[in-house]
Amino acid sequence: MAFSILPSAARISPFLSDPSFRDRAQTRIRVRSEVSGSSEVDSAHQIGTVMRTSEGIGELSLGKGKGKRDLGAEKTEKEELGLLYDDGFGSESVIDYLDAVRELIRPDGGPPRWFCPVECSRPIRGSPLLLFLPGLDGVGLGLILHHKSLGKVFEVRCMHIPVHDRTPFEGLLKLVEETVRLEHSASPDTPIYLVGDSFGGCLALAVAARNPTIDLILILSNPATSFGKSQLHSFSPILEALPEELHTAIPYLLSFIMGDPVKMGMASVEKELPPSQALDQLSRSLTSMRQRLSGLADIIPKVTLLWKLKLLKSAALYANSRLHAVKAEVLVLASGKDNMIPSRDEAERLLNSLQNCKIRLFKDNGHTLLLEDGVCLLTVIKGTGMYRRSRKYDYILDHLPPTRTEFAHLMERGSGWFNLATGPVMLSTLQDGKIVRGLTGVPSEGPVLLVGYHMLMGFELSPLIEAFLREKNVLVRARNFYRLFSSKSFVLLYPGGVREALHRKGEEYKLFWPDQPEFVRMAARFGATIVPFGVVGEDDIVELLLDYNELTRIPFIRDWIKYENEGFTRLRTDFTGEVANQDLFLPAMVPKIPGRFYYLFGKPFETKGKAQMLKDRQNASELYLQIKSQVESIISYLRKKREEDPYRGILQRAIYQATWGSKHPVPTFEP
Repeated sequence: MAFSILPSAARISPFLSDPSFRDRAQTRIRVRSEVSGSSEVDSAHQIGTVMRTSEGIGELSLGKGKGKRDLGAEKTEKEELGLLYDDGFGSESVIDYLDAVRELIRPDGGPPRWFCPVECSRPIRGSPLLLFLPGLDGVGLGLILHHKSLGKVFEVRCMHIPVHDRTPFEGLLKLVEETVRLEHSASPDTPIYLVGDSFGGCLALAVAARNPTIDLILILSNPATSFGKSQLHSFSPILEALPEELHTAIPYLLSFIMGDPVKMGMASVEKELPPSQALDQLSRSLTSMRQRLSGLADIIPKVTLLWKLKLLKSAALYANSRLHAVKAEVLVLASGKDNMIPSRDEAERLLNSLQNCKIRLFKDNGHTLLLEDGVCLLTVIKGTGMYRRSRKYDYILDHLPPTRTEFAHLMERGSGWFNLATGPVMLSTLQDGKIVRGLTGVPSEGPVLLVGYHMLMGFELSPLIEAFLREKNVLVRARNFYRLFSSKSFVLLYPGGVREALHRKGEEYKLFWPDQPEFVRMAARFGATIVPFGVVGEDDIVELLLDYNELTRIPFIRDWIKYENEGFTRLRTDFTGEVANQDLFLPAMVPKIPGRFYYLFGKPFETKGKAQMLKDRQNASELYLQIKSQVESIISYLRKKREEDPYRGILQRAIYQATWGSKHPVPTFEP
């Protein structure tokens, strides 16, 4: 593979030291194969690996029979990721994929092998291994849009199947299986991720079925287990009858079957461009893609495509016959507009056939989901709670901070519009009691416990979290308070819980706090600063039409609420009174022309050095009542002061921003 020595395409370092590569790559890297009794690689699973270090290219040996990483490789791992770090997602496009494929399909006579994309850089400490198993193309670059983002939290390796290789399915299965077993023997307590695209999904399921005791996590993108129902299955007779001189038309035919050209083209369009410029850039991207498609006949010549269709059939039959044996965690990513296979229906079938399976539907995407715009694989893995670095998910240690891409996406698709509608005002209290605009009064160093009022349906959460990200560069989190406090985090607590967030008519801004002052003692144990806060504005965006009491008077709705709550784990079972009444339900609401949200963070209560004093129940109860009283006072203050805000209505705010620009904060009342 000459791929990694070309300046225009220096994207991968080889994971197999095959002789043909060494001859051409010796000017850039040194590859060492440690195979018992041989200095050359004589089968696809004997691996000599090369990875980047902070000084340049360094070695990582995993020769046959070896299971320990070199100490030098550990130095390549990053410590941790910062909040809103740059994940690099969106810097590559399908154009890059098409250009890179041209280099990687050059014949080298080598067998199927692993390579590590150079863009993947150095992952954080303790990152698990991710093996990418390609689809029909076999090139192994199907994750090119995701190399940079995945490479920060995974050790990424991709399988490459040369164009003219004819290794049967069982041979490819052996390659992956032996790599998995080798890695498992080296790190038995670390999960191994198999990301299978189409054909690769069948391969991943087969490996998992044969290795039920190994901790595997499968991410399957439109797996080809339904190949028998696909258009490609019926395409075989047509292909066989197609004259050889027309084989150059194959890439064009497949492009309409396999992916959504517009979504693939959008992957190379810069974000936040004006519509006219975005359309122009999309047009140029589609033109470039069309021009490059003609060169891809080399990757899927007629004889190769016929072979791969047979390979797909074998893989689907093998995987389907062993679904019952799969013990691994499985996440199926299904496209709603897959013209190659019925991915949406297949996802439902796999959900019912596999023991531990989740599905996520991308209704507007085509078969080549991972090459299309708007799908960040890392975000999907995080969002489904499937990123972990040990056998069990650790809420603290396995937490990955939000990235710039994720934050921008959140603002663009959901939170941004909600914030625009509610125009949140953030106020805080300084040590001298002065109320100021912004979060200056909130401590900048943790541990901090934010204790406040839970508005209807938790409407206040999104603007609050965004404000702390923007102004304090802090991610506010909940649950696992003890461990969060020990890591000096910012913790959010709603003593009123569900009962407060799903209150009844006439209960707006009423606190439903328990009598126990446990959070005070917990905060004192870690010297956390307690910051009480209040928020108003729910009555300015919705009107409660039917509350819990009214809904439970309707027989079939009452039965439905009862049925739905039987499956939930009950919280606060040791509490009594209203706060213990925490049935989950969806109240009937009517939207209003939006008013405005107002937040006020009160004067902080320091608990550092007071742990002994607050162990006394009476002292803890007194502080607890002070905090509760301050939250009630804050709510009363905000409800009164908002009447003085000339920009409380959305129309007034819209006029102001149209005049002064969206970057200008809209004024409010004088604190």
